[in-house]
Amino acid sequence: MTRSLAGFTGAGYDKGRPVAVQIAWLAVAGVLAKWWCPNRLRVAVLRAFGASIEPGVLIRHRVRIHWPWKLSVGADSWIGEDVWILNLEPVTIGANVCVSQGVLLCTGSHDRHSSTFEFDNAPIAVHDGAWLGTRATVLRGVTIGARATVGATALVTSDVAADATMLAPRAMAV
Repeated sequence: MTRSLAGFTGAGYDKGRPVAVQIAWLAVAGVLAKWWCPNRLRVAVLRAFGASIEPGVLIRHRVRIHWPWKLSVGADSWIGEDVWILNLEPVTIGANVCVSQGVLLCTGSHDRHSSTFEFDNAPIAVHDGAWLGTRATVLRGVTIGARATVGATALVTSDVAADATMLAPRAMAV
């Protein structure tokens, strides 16, 4: 199959808000991600743009959130520095969840069988009490079960059961 990226249409993808709101968010997000501001202000701005954030949530500095109106975070959860929530589709984070530094939650992908590389997106859910270790990557369509642990640098491409532990493969000695 020959791929023709010029033919990409993005058919079926709904950004969820009018263009003016998207532009306003991108302007504000640039400031929030780069400049220091108190957690209370960061959470208030995200809520103003439609994020559902319960009490007690800590969102550290330099967190990138693509579309806040597609984000839900349960009570007393932590989102560490340099986390990137690339939520073209909804991301739901339960209560008492720890999303460690540098984690990537990516709901977007492309259909490799499409000649125009159309979207193949799906939501991500992280259930109550889960822990995502430093620099873990969770891809579209994945559910992380309650109290599950995802180890540092793990690549998660399928669901992780409740109470399970998923570790990154160990490098082989040379």
